[in-house]
Amino acid sequence: MLHTDTREATERGEHEAAAATTTVPAAPAAGHELFFQRCLWCGTPAYRRSFCRACGSTALRRERSAGAGVVVRRTGHAPHHTWFVAMDEGFNLLCQITGTAPVVVGIGARVRVVRTAAPVGQGLPVVELTHPATSPERWW
Repeated sequence: MLHTDTREATERGEHEAAAATTTVPAAPAAGHELFFQRCLWCGTPAYRRSFCRACGSTALRRERSAGAGVVVRRTGHAPHHTWFVAMDEGFNLLCQITGTAPVVVGIGARVRVVRTAAPVGQGLPVVELTHPATSPERWW
């Protein structure tokens, strides 16, 4: 039987060849990338979910986060130094803040991701302070 390429197969081959020749920007070092999911139905972002919290869909697309956010509130005890951070993409993240004392961190402080998981145990992302909050916004 004679095999002929369809128009769709030919166009797909051309697109794949063009994609292979384009240069891809260098990705950040391993451990510094933070991925989240976005619902394909309603567009709601989420972190480590198996379904969308807004519409209940299980159709989620994985996206790379820029890794920047704002401290929303503190949770847990001081030795764990855990905080809720509202990421710029719209999802909330429970994480640990490193490189500073808990008393320095305030609500409204800007942070960025240093590691996507803590080295021991908890598996929480680790962030560092990039811009402290003003004094009236402090958590105490």
